[in-house]
Amino acid sequence: MSFPDQHQTNLPILNALRECTNKNHAAFYTPGHKRGQGISSQLADAFDSSVFKFDLPELPELDNLFVPQGVIQQAQELAADIFGAEQTWFLVNGSTCGVEAAILATCGVGDKIILPRNVHSSCIAGLILSGAIPVFVNPEYDSKLDIAHSITPESVAIALQQHPDAKAVMIVYPTYYGACGDIGAIASLTHKHNIPLLVDEAHGGHFAFHPDLPISALAAGADLTVQSTHKVLGAMTQASMLHIQGSRIDRDRITKALQLLQSTSPSYLLLASLDAARQQMALQGKQLMSQTLQLAKEARTQIHQIPGLSVLECESTPGFDNLDPTRLTVTVSDLGLTGFEADEILHEQLGVTAELPSLQHLTFIISLGNTQEDIEKLVQAFILVSKQHQKEHLTYKKPLWDNSLCSMDYSVQISPRQAYFTATESVPITQASDRICAELVCPYPPGIPVLMPGELITSQALDYLQQIQAQGGFISGCADQTLNTLRVVRSDLAPSLSE
Repeated sequence: MSFPDQHQTNLPILNALRECTNKNHAAFYTPGHKRGQGISSQLADAFDSSVFKFDLPELPELDNLFVPQGVIQQAQELAADIFGAEQTWFLVNGSTCGVEAAILATCGVGDKIILPRNVHSSCIAGLILSGAIPVFVNPEYDSKLDIAHSITPESVAIALQQHPDAKAVMIVYPTYYGACGDIGAIASLTHKHNIPLLVDEAHGGHFAFHPDLPISALAAGADLTVQSTHKVLGAMTQASMLHIQGSRIDRDRITKALQLLQSTSPSYLLLASLDAARQQMALQGKQLMSQTLQLAKEARTQIHQIPGLSVLECESTPGFDNLDPTRLTVTVSDLGLTGFEADEILHEQLGVTAELPSLQHLTFIISLGNTQEDIEKLVQAFILVSKQHQKEHLTYKKPLWDNSLCSMDYSVQISPRQAYFTATESVPITQASDRICAELVCPYPPGIPVLMPGELITSQALDYLQQIQAQGGFISGCADQTLNTLRVVRSDLAPSLSE
């Protein structure tokens, strides 16, 4: 549905909330604090007490998130128009539920889905919920910087050739570091097989609003995209959107999946924030993104000139065709610091907090909420850190990605769903080889899972994990962070499961 520009000034949800809060009536409905009257005095003192008047349930005037026919439907239609979608769903359980819904709507038990090895944990949850079988594709990797990028059209083409029965392809666009792969080519390849392209665009909700940003997933031909409106735009934390276009995905299945995954008591504070964030971008999006891009350019230029620091730039290498310029990744390892050490100094001593520390880098999100003062503080902080740590070189051994992880054999024995619901046991890592993994094991760097639930554990994978740990990396996802033990499918159940 297309609206004249003046319709984008409307705020259906927020205006309806205002009307409800102005009604003088006795409230005999949830939530229990009754429009703030019963809220803790400590909480009322901490927040502006007026906000609790807007914390309302699904009153008749406020529509129903699961079956929208009023103000929520109007707000979602306005959002679809401005973001370039045919239909949009508001999400109050974050992009996590959107990614899970995308998989549930396209894949059933035993169906194959092609996706990058470095997917978000919500994708693994989607595999567990749906019973789908993953066909993992390794992303491209910068071994110098220890940064994983996107998968390439060539790797997707090989996966599609080897698995012509796949039901969907999912990609991450952009990555956490802002790297964008060739999404247009991947969309074209996927559509030649008449299956949908699903995009985890959690960090790309701003792409549609300025020509100097990478192309948005929908504009590049994606069938479905999930955006964390709260991550880079003006919505409240946990408020996201799912957008869809074309006929390759059954929209009723999306709706039903979201009914399974979303709260039956949605927060109207989150819904109103999505409504307002949409209006803000519709009316001021290009201007706000121009200001944001200018701030990011200033930060990038000045930090690049500081001794011992470098900034991630797009080099048009495989899997890295474009870079979101508002995502700033600063390499600090030449100062003799890890990213974790630099993050602690910046946060605790200099009043600057990064989004993501890693072994060699710090990554910062520059958004419409940042100011000139923020950029100046960031630059000055790095100048101080550089002066204090110049020429103290860190002895850093890079993981042998090219020689080991890329050549690993991933053998899916049972689905992630089976591995999740089957009885498991913990075994010493020395006894884990040739067992079926029951947990996700992901080393940082490079942030790409080495083991997934349902996969066969190989001695090669175990050697690699221990090597990463010995070189100063850390392991996430597994119950035993020391990696002395791993959780595996119980041996007496494994044969029957894999039959």
